[in-house]
Amino acid sequence: MHYSYISHLECPKCHEIYSQEVIQQLCECGSPLLVRYKLNELKTTFNKEDLKNRENNLWRYHEILPVKNKENIISLGEGMTPFIAMEKLGKKILIPNLYMKDEGIIPTGSFKTRGASVGISKAKELGVEQLAMPTNGNAGAAWALYSARAGIKATIVMPVDAPSITRREVYLSGGNLYLVDGLISDAGKIVGKLVKEKGIYDASTLKEPYRIEGKKTMGYEILEQLNWEVPDVILYPTGGGVGIIGIYKAILELIELGWIPANKLPRLVAVQAENCAPIVKAWEERKAESQLWQNAQTSAFGINVPKAIGDFLVLESLYKTNGCAIAVSEADILLAQKEVAELEGNFICPEGAATFAAAKLLRQQQWISEDEKVICLNTGQGIKYPELVEIENVPILQPEDTINR
Repeated sequence: MHYSYISHLECPKCHEIYSQEVIQQLCECGSPLLVRYKLNELKTTFNKEDLKNRENNLWRYHEILPVKNKENIISLGEGMTPFIAMEKLGKKILIPNLYMKDEGIIPTGSFKTRGASVGISKAKELGVEQLAMPTNGNAGAAWALYSARAGIKATIVMPVDAPSITRREVYLSGGNLYLVDGLISDAGKIVGKLVKEKGIYDASTLKEPYRIEGKKTMGYEILEQLNWEVPDVILYPTGGGVGIIGIYKAILELIELGWIPANKLPRLVAVQAENCAPIVKAWEERKAESQLWQNAQTSAFGINVPKAIGDFLVLESLYKTNGCAIAVSEADILLAQKEVAELEGNFICPEGAATFAAAKLLRQQQWISEDEKVICLNTGQGIKYPELVEIENVPILQPEDTINR
């Protein structure tokens, strides 16, 4: 049995086929490439029961991941993150079957670790020595740290107001850190020039095909943690959109493997912030692609992406699953973050909080019904954004003081 059943790379737009044996970036038509596997061959040799005695990380699904030789794997034990019933919050917002997939409990403290582990492992297998990428923070931190483990030099460009902790992660890893006075799209232009001039491997979102493969394991894990019972709704905070594209890809692969039925897909929800909602606008207009969002700004920094290169794939996942896109306010994001901490004891990131705010809105709109099983993705630790929490009216005591309440 092969370690990986990777077959080739395919363009989802023009359907051109590319070899996975050499470095590939975008298709000639400008589209991201998707990894394809020999699923027909695999389903005769691989079944759910094979997973029972495997190590508890994302590499348990190695047959449907792109790395062919186990020696090339760069791992810190990422994956199989907690799947938690949110009973008190669910009761409050009238969604009794509310769950959270908690990606904060993972090396580097965010779901970006999944893409870094698989993307860096494949880069190592392909002989990459240096890579560059723009980031809103967490992805750059994850790729810099995993690059250090792999012996690959990482050049990371992020907005000057990106979360300070992520800057420190890149700096400590020994990566080349640059800050730009602008948005991630501006950082992307700088990286694009560097890649063109120096021939460095471009690890930008969807400009290499393997980050999706790491992110899709969230979909595999959700289904496995639900004992292969398909949930009704999965809400995902959407910036570049790789996570939602990956989860949709996982669902299609699981159907092809015969592990879940083809007649029920979870409705996927792309959650954005009101001040940066290009996917929501495109979905409302039933467009196939989004337009650049002007003056994008949100405290949920990871979803502050004014135009995603894979927007057409995000929108396809929504249309094909009868899902939707929804924007939430800054006030609702911060309120949801506080509610999750107060009721459930979990300090989640603002992007994750956005999904709970969205679930509450969709329940009020009757888009989610009371009996449905609903999963919110928390994509990182709240402690990576300490500046968002204002502490007010805290009494300062003297050593001799007593507390009367």
